[in-house]
Amino acid sequence: MARIFDIVEFFDETGRQMVHRVPEHGSGDFRLGSQLIVRESQAGVFFRDGQALDTFGPGRHTLSTANIPFLTRLIGIPFSGETPFKAEVYFVNLQEFLEQKWGTPEAITLRDSELGMVRLRAFGTYSMQVSEPQLFVNKIVGTQGLYQTSQIQGFLRSIIVARLTDLLGEVQKSILDLPSMYDEIGAGAKAKVQDDFSALGIALKTLYVTSISPTEETAKAIDERASMGAIGNMQAYLQFKTARAMTEAAGAPGGIAGAGVGLGAGVGMGAAMAQMMAQSMQPGAQAATMVCPSCSAQIPAGSKFCPQCGAQIGGKMTCPNCKADIPEDSKFCPNCGAKVA
Repeated sequence: MARIFDIVEFFDETGRQMVHRVPEHGSGDFRLGSQLIVRESQAGVFFRDGQALDTFGPGRHTLSTANIPFLTRLIGIPFSGETPFKAEVYFVNLQEFLEQKWGTPEAITLRDSELGMVRLRAFGTYSMQVSEPQLFVNKIVGTQGLYQTSQIQGFLRSIIVARLTDLLGEVQKSILDLPSMYDEIGAGAKAKVQDDFSALGIALKTLYVTSISPTEETAKAIDERASMGAIGNMQAYLQFKTARAMTEAAGAPGGIAGAGVGLGAGVGMGAAMAQMMAQSMQPGAQAATMVCPSCSAQIPAGSKFCPQCGAQIGGKMTCPNCKADIPEDSKFCPNCGAKVA
């Protein structure tokens, strides 16, 4: 047998429930003359056949055809004062809901002005308040079929994330610039979301962005770029990369001492590589080399002085017999044949 409600009321001890349905399942039988009690910061919305019909503010209300005009259409000719009618009552919480959380369930892929492409996560808070209870029940309950607070909050978060994603796509800034734009992004997202909330009978009070962070892969790319910016040039970059590789290779067997040797070798190798690359990239550079007779270093062919030890290359000496200029390493004068000491 269907339950007939003589007193209809709802008290939320937590104050966090957005809407509560009476009865919780199916339709209730409400008797003419029953008492509807609506508390402060509540609105009672009668709902039938997928549509919100009448709304009651705070106070005690006696259900009758006088204060609920739609009862006349539902019942037709009331046979007695106790004729029941089927409907549901939704108690809507009109308090302002503060510190509501929103966040991206999945990473957002965006074009970045400096890194090319990035994947981001965004989080923040918002506050809102039901401004039109009847419209809210029609749109949320009637259209979306939602009446549990967790379901409604999830639906509202999805709206915020969708509008924020669109906004970040329009901004077209680098992730490196976004931390200085949280206020502007929050204000822009609020402006975009406000119309969507208003269409649901909800007033969006505030919306803040508390964090826009990269995924692990994007963070690695940012760290690599920061390293490049810190070292500044090709020679230092090659030294840095080679030294790091050598240090990692020497780290396992030799401890700190091995790592130090690896680091020194890496720096030297990096310097040599950088020098060779720089020379090869210079216009008109000659690939031919020669050996310095003093330090045995490879030096450019035709050098007059060694760039490593400073020794003179191809020096001359005077023949003691004929006074002719001859190579300094000569044992006999090529001019007169005299023996050179």
